[in-house]
Amino acid sequence: MTTTLAATAALPSAASGRDRAIDFVRALCIIGVVVLHAMMVGVGVGDAGPSFVNASDGTWWIVPLSWVLQVMPLFFVIGGFSGATAFRRARARGRDGVAFVAGRVHRLLLPAIVTIATAGALLAGLAAAGVAPDLVALAGFRFAQPLWFLGVFLVCQALLPSLLRLHERAPLPTIGVLASAAVAVDIVRIASGVEGLGFLNLAFVWLTLQQVGFFLADGSIDALSRRTRWTAAAAAVAGLAVSFASGIHSPDLVANINPPTTALLLVGVVHTALFSLFRGPLAEVAARQGPAAVTRFVTPRAMTIYLWHMPVLLCLAGFSAAGAMLTGIPLPAIDGGWWWLTRPAWLAIALAATAVVAWWLARVESAAAPAPSRSAWRVGGAVLAGTTAVALLLIAGTNAGTALVAVALLAGALHLARQPARRVRAAARPALA
Repeated sequence: MTTTLAATAALPSAASGRDRAIDFVRALCIIGVVVLHAMMVGVGVGDAGPSFVNASDGTWWIVPLSWVLQVMPLFFVIGGFSGATAFRRARARGRDGVAFVAGRVHRLLLPAIVTIATAGALLAGLAAAGVAPDLVALAGFRFAQPLWFLGVFLVCQALLPSLLRLHERAPLPTIGVLASAAVAVDIVRIASGVEGLGFLNLAFVWLTLQQVGFFLADGSIDALSRRTRWTAAAAAVAGLAVSFASGIHSPDLVANINPPTTALLLVGVVHTALFSLFRGPLAEVAARQGPAAVTRFVTPRAMTIYLWHMPVLLCLAGFSAAGAMLTGIPLPAIDGGWWWLTRPAWLAIALAATAVVAWWLARVESAAAPAPSRSAWRVGGAVLAGTTAVALLLIAGTNAGTALVAVALLAGALHLARQPARRVRAAARPALA
């Protein structure tokens, strides 16, 4: 009886066509990202004024915390699952890959325009108010750090229709080529000592994990015996242990993300195997009132929460420093006893503030997409413009000027991704008798 209930719960909701377990775990991943970044916020006030640092630098606790909250591998696996499912449904309705990618461009970049424009205006306001230039530059740097995900995820989703077709024709060779390329990049990076080469894995690592999501969408992973899935998870854990012990990869999984290393592929194997093994119980939990409410809140606001959580954390850090300077009440020393005692309250405030902002701005992410462009060149240009905007903020730094250029690029991307108005009007005209 229990097995039957678990199997039934694992199926997509009949009413929504969505997979409860997938949506619930994706919501947990988003919350995990906010918690991880909130734990890294360090604020101090000294004779020279306020200081903002990464509270995890040189600490013991970031390693075990990263094992729990480094959820990006699973997020890309889920992105592959959801993207494959959505594209197959769209394809069954007669839509092609170009229209699918145009829709993804709209969904990802529209909320990004609002976030980046607001951040640019705030940075300009800080500079005009006389805030020290190094603090303004630091705020811009911290704001931009999580944006790598936007650029990489956009490219992965843009390539999804083509990679899904390759998966449907030759699943193992396709993922084998991508994984081998990721391993090769890591080997060359380590052998040469040129860390910059590792950024090639912004493509190969994350595309490989997206490809794992296709196997999950096919049911191929769930069809494996439980023993096989447990063995795969154990082997990946053993591989991680060896790589940590030998110094190939850092045991801090956050450090393995910039640039991404093959340690993340092993983490993705562990995550995917465990998700598959516990999919039934997860779906049962997801169906309960509390978890279901969390999922309903996060799912339609996922990109808004991701884009806005860092500006929220930066504002909270600024308010903390300003409050300490105005009242004379010292802030707890980072990593000290009082600091740890205040972490639950800090995390609760960070999550609540992010939720309020996401609730207020949800209308942007949920805005209906316009008619998608049918031109592969236009949509390809949209993806290029979107990734260029993100790269600009990450490489040149985020300030009022670069934010303005990025917003213009993103607006251009959205324009390219929609069908020209004259064609929309022409399509709407009734045919002549």
